[in-house]
Amino acid sequence: MNRVAVIDVVGLSTSVIGKYTPFIQEFIQRNSLTAIKPPFPALTTSSQSTYLTGTTPSTHGIVANGWFDHGDSEIKFWKQSNKLVLAESIWTSAKKRNPDFTCAQLFWWYNMYNGADFTVTPRPNYLADGRKMPDCYAHPASLRDELTAKFGKFPLFNFWGPNANIVSSKWIANAAMYVEETQQPTLNLIYLPHLDYCLQKFGPDQEAIKTELQQIDALLKELVEFFEARQIEVVLLSEYGIGPVNQPIHVNRILRKEGLLAIREERGLELLDAAASQAFAVSDHQIAHVYCQDAQTTAKVKQRLSQVDGIDQVLDKEEQQAYGINHERSGDLVLLAKPQAWFTYYFWEDDRKAPDYARMVDIHKKPGYDPVEMFMTSKSRAIAKLLLKKIGFRAILDITPLDANLVKGSHGIVDVDPAYYPVWISKDQFAEPLAPTAIKDLLLRKVFGE
Repeated sequence: MNRVAVIDVVGLSTSVIGKYTPFIQEFIQRNSLTAIKPPFPALTTSSQSTYLTGTTPSTHGIVANGWFDHGDSEIKFWKQSNKLVLAESIWTSAKKRNPDFTCAQLFWWYNMYNGADFTVTPRPNYLADGRKMPDCYAHPASLRDELTAKFGKFPLFNFWGPNANIVSSKWIANAAMYVEETQQPTLNLIYLPHLDYCLQKFGPDQEAIKTELQQIDALLKELVEFFEARQIEVVLLSEYGIGPVNQPIHVNRILRKEGLLAIREERGLELLDAAASQAFAVSDHQIAHVYCQDAQTTAKVKQRLSQVDGIDQVLDKEEQQAYGINHERSGDLVLLAKPQAWFTYYFWEDDRKAPDYARMVDIHKKPGYDPVEMFMTSKSRAIAKLLLKKIGFRAILDITPLDANLVKGSHGIVDVDPAYYPVWISKDQFAEPLAPTAIKDLLLRKVFGE
């Protein structure tokens, strides 16, 4: 078997490869860059599941980063159990061919209880007094202790939120090199999230994000040279590119005006009661799943949303089949934004009644994805709140603004300029863009020398 390291450089596309990424350009020159047709939906967990199983969401079931769980009657985002992935992953297929195959899965999603040999994924400690402490989950469990002793606790607050930066990607890169030095896995899957932050905040403007481009370029140079010195083939790829946006669409506010949304008021603040609603949207970047109580409501909502400026398509269950997303988890309707638009989860009409979690980084309570979490209302307010926490007071870190117009980059749809296609960079040469479902087989062929 051949040993391969796959580095997932989130958000990498030809739109951001240039003068600030000299190493990436050098790597392309001695290898080859091929575009990947954007997976649908072009979202983190959906794309990764498509790559690693060779199937679409209609089969593997990961229809977005979160969806409405009909059994629990709850909207759930960023769950981690690999049992949610309903198709066979690459490490399982490889082990059937050769039981000596081993796989390290470092921060690709659905990374708990998955059958890979070495795994690390974000997993904070939620303490009884309400605090959230940075940490990670690893298999075997001793790996977490080894990585923490060597590199410190996983820097969760640099992985997401207003302080997200290169620190988290460096920690992951160090973990990947450590696992290689100690375990020598056949396949090492590595996730570097750094560009995701700046691209959503500023869009694909190389001048605006030149520092971040230089940082990821330098980190990739270190990683690639490390693996190549150990005679390990390196593949650089991405899950999606990020295009410019300037039009947030508040789907749940539209449904509320139609009298279809159920809202509860508690402590003077509003909460979405999804299961009691006739129709509600679970928004995720440039797609949204709309769940309806019955067929009559579905037809009414489809007609209404088809008229909304910025919405490109409204797919019913039958139409979802052509996109490979029809599944029991998908919405009765799936919305696709136009390239310049994206969907918020906002459902309140008066910011004074927004739920408390709206002004916080809270990826599990929010009934949709919220990229505005990367911004903050005031640095001084954040410092004051953190000081209160440090001396033992309970303080809500309510520093997330409620201005969706801050977001300048998004992803999720497939009808985008090829400059925003995800990429595959390796020694292979292909004449046409790769199908996202082909990635698993291409990696298996590399491992087994076919």
